[in-house]
Amino acid sequence: MKKSTAKSGAKSARGALSYSIIAADPAAHLFAVTLSIAEPAAVGQIVALPAWIPGSYMIREFARNIVQIRAESNGRKIVLKKLDKHSWQAAPCDGPLTLHYLVYAWDLSVRTAHLDQTHGFFNGTSVFLRAVGQENVPHVVDIQRPQGEAYEAWRIATALPTLKAKRGLFGSYVAADYDELIDHPVEMGSFQLATFKAHGVPHEIAITGNVPNLDLARLSADLKKICETQISFFEPAGSKFAKRAPMQRYVFLTLAVGDGYGGLEHRASTALICARADLPVKGQADMSDGYRTFLGLCSHEYFHTWNVKRIKPAAFAPYDLQVENYTPLLWLFEGFTSYYDDLMLLRSGLIDQPAYFKLIEKTINGVLLGSGRHKQSVAESSFDAWVKYYRQDENAPNAIVSYYTKGSLVALALDLTIRSETKGRRSLDDVMRALWQRYGRDFYAGNAFSGRGVSEAAVEALFDEITGLKLKRFFDRYVRATDDLPLAKLLAPTGIVLNDSRKPGKPSLGVRTARNGGDCKLANVYEGGAAHRAGLSAGDVLVAVDGIRVPNSLDALLARYRVGDSVVVHAFRRDELMTFRVRLLADSAPQIGLKAEVKLVPALRTAWLAGRSGR
Repeated sequence: MKKSTAKSGAKSARGALSYSIIAADPAAHLFAVTLSIAEPAAVGQIVALPAWIPGSYMIREFARNIVQIRAESNGRKIVLKKLDKHSWQAAPCDGPLTLHYLVYAWDLSVRTAHLDQTHGFFNGTSVFLRAVGQENVPHVVDIQRPQGEAYEAWRIATALPTLKAKRGLFGSYVAADYDELIDHPVEMGSFQLATFKAHGVPHEIAITGNVPNLDLARLSADLKKICETQISFFEPAGSKFAKRAPMQRYVFLTLAVGDGYGGLEHRASTALICARADLPVKGQADMSDGYRTFLGLCSHEYFHTWNVKRIKPAAFAPYDLQVENYTPLLWLFEGFTSYYDDLMLLRSGLIDQPAYFKLIEKTINGVLLGSGRHKQSVAESSFDAWVKYYRQDENAPNAIVSYYTKGSLVALALDLTIRSETKGRRSLDDVMRALWQRYGRDFYAGNAFSGRGVSEAAVEALFDEITGLKLKRFFDRYVRATDDLPLAKLLAPTGIVLNDSRKPGKPSLGVRTARNGGDCKLANVYEGGAAHRAGLSAGDVLVAVDGIRVPNSLDALLARYRVGDSVVVHAFRRDELMTFRVRLLADSAPQIGLKAEVKLVPALRTAWLAGRSGR
């Protein structure tokens, strides 16, 4: 693939749109941005800020954070007319048009922008107005150092190609078009930095936040294994593209906080937020649960470099960033990525098989816990992500299913089905590589957007073509309908037995609680459970059971009872004390476990976990 470089970007910078951005007032969390348009539209240039960011499917109305905006041309004020909640139109002018605006940045997340005296971070969708009609010209950005001695040690981390800046320093950067500009988040500050190469491609890890005794060497070595495993997955040995990554550089931008988790993919980088306790500590060789979770997050976002950043659903090619872009395929793009993220930890040698099986158990139990899986298919969940998955409320477990978690089980089931029915000649890996070769490898050919996305019909046709199977019935039952996946049957040929390890007779209210100070608050009330049948609701604060104050552990209190016992529960609903008579039911929370045969390991299991198919 021909990719844009600093050199090619510099050559094509003539006629570019020019931006400058500076952390103007870190204490007030304000970025100052300037946009200069050399040739504005004769009828009056329209500019707009995106309403959402790719990878996070919810309308967020970023323009609400523009607190001040003005326009000028040749020193004269130009009138700006507000067209809607995220668009402005400048009055016609003869010369270049310049817009000056301030952006409030105080969202500590991977989606928007954040600025204070310790660091600055922004996604282009939050700070760079789009010049409507001029999206396909080069876009140059001058990232300026904040003023003051306190910021002299600050530097830059971004995958955006340099123009005149030195890599990692303030100065000018360039993008081939607006789509590329907003696909390269920027971190600025005094972060810890490590570098490594994965199959020859430079990778950087920038860790922002106070993380004592951070073992960057271990983190680099582990990420290198993940990255090289994934590069080789999509471009295996034996072809002219063998072990070729789809980017020239890659950057992991990581913000470490007291408690946090999340990631957002980009074409040559990812923005991550994690708990500092999840990062590796010097001198500690064990794999903690937190560190394994963080590596799984990194693996997930890195896999998106191929699956969704280049292999895209047709609805995203190209994006319309002003309105919702509906697709029923997020189960493939997020769910399959969720399947492969942990599998890549295993295949790269970072975790062993028992640890991997524990991760599968967790996913299965999470999906089976909610009755929403009987009401919404993963295709419907994908389509409704904008209004349901990304806007969940207390009733979500009873109403929706996650296209991430059930989507990953769909991938597992498809992989096992294909391997079993083709006697190991084909696998889901083969389908993913075919998607890459036909839809992803040349998506960003040249310096401008030129790719096409894959439709729902094309996805299913490709599955049938590559595997030689007829999989329509599978998609009808498990993707477009709500049937539970037959995982016990599919895992059996691998020598893995699914079993339910629930203790019989354990009494339960059928709720999920959350501590709110010293109170025990009902976060979710599961449909059909004892609390639901008695009339308790999410948001109620439990006070006492049979006159005994509810302790930190509700389970410990209920352990004194038997299934079928009737208890009196006192709870506050808002400021009203209410009384409920509850008949305790058996705990219905799934506790699925995987038991793997170790004396005789079937070849199907070995090929699946090692990533082999074919003869």
